[in-house]
Amino acid sequence: MSQEVEFVPYELAKKIVGAVMEEEHLHEPNRRVLTVYDLKNREICWFDAEEILAELAAQENGLPKKQDDVKAAAVELILHQIPAWAVEQAD
Repeated sequence: MSQEVEFVPYELAKKIVGAVMEEEHLHEPNRRVLTVYDLKNREICWFDAEEILAELAAQENGLPKKQDDVKAAAVELILHQIPAWAVEQAD
């Protein structure tokens, strides 16, 4: 049975997220993750990079053309998907 994940409000996510870094998965060398860090540089959660890119591509405007715009769009999407449990753990 799956549980529905609760997300923190976007405005709160903007206040607590310090950085989103693309990194190699620790156990799967050909897999990239987007690790989310808080303002104290503590890891709070991560997202599969391929899933985030696929979600962006499925949106009305699709993937942006410029790499910097893709990164910005990915961060914006992630800010809307920070799970509440990640914030509770970081306290």
